[in-house]
Amino acid sequence: MNKFLTGLLAAGAVIASTTLGAQPALAGDENGNFMIRGLVTGVLPDTDATVTAGGARIPGANADVSDEVIPATTLTYFFNDNIAAELFCCFAKHEVEGTGAIAGLGKIADTWIFPPALTLQYHFNPGGTFKPYGGVGLQYIAFFDEGVGRNALGATSVEIDDAVGFTLQAGLDISMGNGWYLNADVKKTWLNTDVKWKGSAGNVRADVDLDPLIVSAGFGYRFNLGDLFGHGAQTYVQDLK
Repeated sequence: MNKFLTGLLAAGAVIASTTLGAQPALAGDENGNFMIRGLVTGVLPDTDATVTAGGARIPGANADVSDEVIPATTLTYFFNDNIAAELFCCFAKHEVEGTGAIAGLGKIADTWIFPPALTLQYHFNPGGTFKPYGGVGLQYIAFFDEGVGRNALGATSVEIDDAVGFTLQAGLDISMGNGWYLNADVKKTWLNTDVKWKGSAGNVRADVDLDPLIVSAGFGYRFNLGDLFGHGAQTYVQDLK
């Protein structure tokens, strides 16, 4: 955990350095202990919902959460050539549409999400140009700024519970030299949440399996933390190993 927190601090320093131009460029390292990536990501929920009104199930009612394409970032700390921990993060806004028996209601909610995922990875072929990896971990989704959509349910508010789910990951880094990489990555998460509408039409609730597929592609830059913080930080990082 100390190693991973060190990696997070390094990423913040890299971003600040790039933005403010206060630090010289970091030297890339094909086998450095830290990598930051910028990605274009598709968030593709595989939605299935059970909808109830006043405690009674609405037969045939379902809901669908919109697919979205967003920018995203990953921060990866390498414990050694093969083992790494990665933090994936982004923000996205999704719409919830009624389907099946309630398809005529159209958009019944919208929400912003903050869905960080933390995975422990195994990287194959660390000395090669093509470096596949697999990972396992957890994803947490925080829902905020929820809206009632077109309000066809007669709702005055909607509430979506935060959720945690199990995540599997597979990806590939392709070395371009000097610490630069091309990256392709797929994550699959299984999680469940409750959606509650409140208003004049009575309470409506949906038990929703989201199960998003998260597909990303982009560039990564790999370097050593010691090059960022200096000799003292390098000594500290080595002491953690």
